[in-house]
Amino acid sequence: MAEKLIESVINISEGQRPEVVASLAEIFRAGARLLDYSADYCHNRSVFTLVGDADALLETVFAAVSYAVANIDLRRHQGEHPRIGAVDVIPFIPLGGTRMTDCIDLARRLGERIGRELAIPVYLYQEAATRQERCNLSEVRRGQFEGLAAKMARPAWQPDFGPAEPHPSFGAVAIGARFFLVAYNINLAVNDVDQAKRIAKKIREADGGLAKVKALGFLVDGRAQVSINLTDYRQTGLLEVYRAVEQEAARLGIEIANSELIGLLPQRAILDVAAAALALPGLTKEQILEHWLD
Repeated sequence: MAEKLIESVINISEGQRPEVVASLAEIFRAGARLLDYSADYCHNRSVFTLVGDADALLETVFAAVSYAVANIDLRRHQGEHPRIGAVDVIPFIPLGGTRMTDCIDLARRLGERIGRELAIPVYLYQEAATRQERCNLSEVRRGQFEGLAAKMARPAWQPDFGPAEPHPSFGAVAIGARFFLVAYNINLAVNDVDQAKRIAKKIREADGGLAKVKALGFLVDGRAQVSINLTDYRQTGLLEVYRAVEQEAARLGIEIANSELIGLLPQRAILDVAAAALALPGLTKEQILEHWLD
């Protein structure tokens, strides 16, 4: 029987201490296949993409969370990106023939163990959520680390696992199961963060914009940035969201400087960009030379 592979894209609230990021990478390499990782100083956040079977990921991710408990203190953490925990979010994504239910089961097994052994509050989100209001990660993260104690005092926001109060230095963690997410940033040729926030509000689904698009505005390395999550690239693709930002920027009289991907994206997502830009609706991976060489 073929191995059931699962992808995990783990977001950790540390991007300013290279030694901590390197140690986390070694932990992930020891128990799974680490495909990619990057750290952002301004966001003070690192993102690790790894794959493995459910049991390997359970042990490896648990080891990384244990390391974070001892080495990351959110009471001293400052960064642009919203966060509720030292390990902020742990999503599981099914690959190949793996079912979403396998990822849900893994999320719940990991959450139960983290809550029980490390005394960290755990919220299950997206497909693993136990309550409707926790499906959306933005709602789970609302209020951030600083607002956790007040949030958790409300009955509706008691955690799924672990203690009913934040870990003093770690906070809490969101663990879920979901479809592929494309993390995509567009940098504007201005240093006015309000412009980025205005564009983000215009394009995101929550404010009447593009379907399956989340967006925030930040100031990163002195440049305004529209930080975007495409939660389903099949409904809104990279080219569509780029053109939407370009159009809104033009209305404000500003230009796009460049854009960047965070982590990995499915091949289909980039093929869709080429198909749309070149008017090639029938483009398939079988027409890519490297597909046959691989």
